[in-house]
Amino acid sequence: MILGADISTSISGYAVVDKDGKLIENCVCDLRRYKDFFDKCLQMREFTLDMSAKHCSDWVAGGVDNIYIEQPFMFFNSGGSSAKTMAALQRFNGVVSWMIYEAFERKPKYIGATEARKKVGIKVPRGQKAKKVVMEYLLQNEEGFSIEYTPKGNPKPKYFDMADAIVIARAGLITENLSL
Repeated sequence: MILGADISTSISGYAVVDKDGKLIENCVCDLRRYKDFFDKCLQMREFTLDMSAKHCSDWVAGGVDNIYIEQPFMFFNSGGSSAKTMAALQRFNGVVSWMIYEAFERKPKYIGATEARKKVGIKVPRGQKAKKVVMEYLLQNEEGFSIEYTPKGNPKPKYFDMADAIVIARAGLITENLSL
């Protein structure tokens, strides 16, 4: 199985797919109510340990063999994140990567969002928001993926992170030449 992770200091998405590409689990760790970096880390540690208890190949037959984490942005773009935000995300990604390594006893591999979408076959037309395109693609093509909407008719925020995690897991599966 492949674990795909979209790490963020607000909502982190996780997806597990089996060697045939079937979505086994898709969930999030919502950290928005925690303001302190270390409180966020403690919550992620607990979440990561729970995930490894459910999917670690040392305990579960056919468990997670490969882990792919979305590589955080490493450049500035207009209207994007500030240096402070990018530094916090890099730091958090590093801490969580280590937690995942310890919990699953597997070295995670990193893949950029653009590369992952390309591997999965998602094309983002110029001028469109990638997250929205990914969401629409998965709603049309992923049997186990459904979303809830806010009262204003927008997808609830966690579903964007869940969608990104599925794309990362599927790209990992393709990279490992296991299926699809």
